Amino acid sequence: MKRKRVVILGATGSIGDSALMVARDIPDRMQVVGLAANSNAQKLATAANEVRPPSVCLVDETKIDILRKTLDYEPQIFSGEVGLRDIACLTNADMVLVAIVGTGGLRPALAAIETGKDLAVASKEILVMAGEIVMREAHDKGVRVLPVDSEHNAIFQCLDGRSSEIRRIILTASGGPFREMSRKDFDSTTPEQALKHPTWNMGPKITIDSATLFNKGLEMIEAHWLFGVEMKRVEVVIHPQSIVHSMVEFADGSTLAQLSYSNMRFPIQYAVTWPDRVPNTLPPLDFSKLSKLEFFTPRYADFPALDLARRAGDTGGTLPAVMNAANEVAVAAFLHRQARFPSIWEIVEKVMDRHTSVAHPDLDAILRADQWARAEAAECVKSLDR
Repeated sequence: MKRKRVVILGATGSIGDSALMVARDIPDRMQVVGLAANSNAQKLATAANEVRPPSVCLVDETKIDILRKTLDYEPQIFSGEVGLRDIACLTNADMVLVAIVGTGGLRPALAAIETGKDLAVASKEILVMAGEIVMREAHDKGVRVLPVDSEHNAIFQCLDGRSSEIRRIILTASGGPFREMSRKDFDSTTPEQALKHPTWNMGPKITIDSATLFNKGLEMIEAHWLFGVEMKRVEVVIHPQSIVHSMVEFADGSTLAQLSYSNMRFPIQYAVTWPDRVPNTLPPLDFSKLSKLEFFTPRYADFPALDLARRAGDTGGTLPAVMNAANEVAVAAFLHRQARFPSIWEIVEKVMDRHTSVAHPDLDAILRADQWARAEAAECVKSLDR
């Protein structure tokens, strides 16, 4: 089989680390032809020196000299936001893995689709903000959007092309570190506590999103666009063990689930090798050591993110982008101790309430809504009674 030639955007983050491990694990099926990072020149150079892609990109142009000095070979070097789009359009690439947290991956993802690349999506924001545009463009260009999020990759595996027969998509959530905490204790919660995720090792923003359940809210909207199902068919269950990565209930009442240990290398590999499954060095499940698999209904009143996300997804237009942007600002405020933990939900709800959604927006309208929401959320942070 031909090797998949992959560009990794966000190569120095946790998903980038996992993707590079996959490339090392299945060298006959995955070749890294491009690596891009935001500002970590040293780590980007170290990765590039190992896998030696012909192209690298550093968005932060002030650190290009550090990158050049640390590289021990001479790849093509791109820089800035323009460079990020350029490396996503490399003629020698088959697939672009987008693992950039925040809105930075949106334009390069659309550029990759425009030039006929398949997209492997690990950045929730791409489909939350611009799912309608991304899926339409991918359809028009005849390219695939393959999910890398463990939950959506699980659904993709369970569906196996049978999307017309879905009754329900059931996303599993670990519940985060506060799954059993009383709501009255949320006010005194610290960033350090919120960053202690019970099962996954992720970046700080995604880890806080797991604690508030906003990550699952964003995933509900992602699933709506990826699999073409109405929001009312997308549900969430709390599953603390993080072994069942998601489930699909079909029209006949049968439910299929995908199970594996919690390791992002599983979904990344499947996105790269699909429709094939190939051996790797990852451990298979040992069912004799799985003492129990538990499932609980989310505490919707205590964790309002799920209801806010359902509202955003049902309304559509620019509201999901507004929810996402307000959440980013609120999470940053919490991490910098400028807001209490429950303020994250309160800020997002206030900003959503103030927004008049634009239906079927183009990219510019989405980005304007994003900027408006960030400014509104920043004002909400300033007015907080801490």
